[in-house]
Amino acid sequence: MASKRTLLGKKIAFLATNGVEQVELTKPWEAVIAAGAEAHLVSLEGGTIQGVNGMDTGDTFPVDKTVDEVMAADYDGLVLPGGVANPDKLRMNPRAVEFTRFFFERGLPVAAICHGPWLLIEADVVRGRTVTSYPSLQTDIRNAGGTWVDREVQTDKGLVTSRNPDDLAAFCQKIVEEFAEGVHPEQAEKMRLAVGV
Repeated sequence: MASKRTLLGKKIAFLATNGVEQVELTKPWEAVIAAGAEAHLVSLEGGTIQGVNGMDTGDTFPVDKTVDEVMAADYDGLVLPGGVANPDKLRMNPRAVEFTRFFFERGLPVAAICHGPWLLIEADVVRGRTVTSYPSLQTDIRNAGGTWVDREVQTDKGLVTSRNPDDLAAFCQKIVEEFAEGVHPEQAEKMRLAVGV
């Protein structure tokens, strides 16, 4: 996978803030970099964000851009790492929600793991989709119009989801494939149908 350099010339946004599950940020980051992509850490504020390892404090990571400084049109794909606090904070920020939603409107590939789908629910992009997540989100996903499945990785028209850090090998392989494929017109169409446009 990594040796193929299939993502050369592509730019991938990682949207995260304090409380991000560290390995869910670092492993996908390493995977897209190894495949040739440029990666940017986008967050709510500049400086650094604090990672966690479960309930323990992890490392800090430098922010490349804030959500107020970027345009989703500048990116070829989006990764939403988990952690409980991270997506909970992001879904309360209208600009982060708008940034996420734009990828679906343009049919660009998106990947979310663990609690990351909370942001997808807030952006109203899971309606009519089959996704997986950390098990505690399954009712939220169903209430938002999605179908929840218990699989290590689930792909639905450019949307890749996984349950937890144990799924990272499959998740990383699949996100590189989906980002390499590029625009998924059926993703944008699925969103239009879901919202009745």
